Amino acid sequence: MRRVTKETEQLAMAENSYSIRPPFQQRFKAAVVKGKINTVLKEELTNKLYDPEAVPILTQKIAEMIKVQVKECAFERYKLVVQVVIGEQRGEGVKMAARCFWDADTDNFAQAVFMNDSLFCVAAAFGCYHY
Repeated sequence: MRRVTKETEQLAMAENSYSIRPPFQQRFKAAVVKGKINTVLKEELTNKLYDPEAVPILTQKIAEMIKVQVKECAFERYKLVVQVVIGEQRGEGVKMAARCFWDADTDNFAQAVFMNDSLFCVAAAFGCYHY
């Protein structure tokens, strides 16, 4: 026969703390993230000229900077994915799209576009809540 102690009784009465939804204050806020993305893009690309050899390093640097800025917002339990695309400005139109399979209640994204006379940049940050 199993003996019930005070400790096991307290554990049995403890409330389940497993949450599948973030509290409102910790949700991924697209407007805040878009502001962070815009700040990084302006700081890094304002006076840059398009250089095809430097673009891979620049896109990686910008993506890491955006990720660091978004992590400072303390969106707990969110997996962050940042995508940055830089291209030469030739006056042509560019269409970009992204498809995601996610929970519309908890997951979200933010994007921003930067253009100057030499280049364009599209950056997107996706926040997926980890259950």
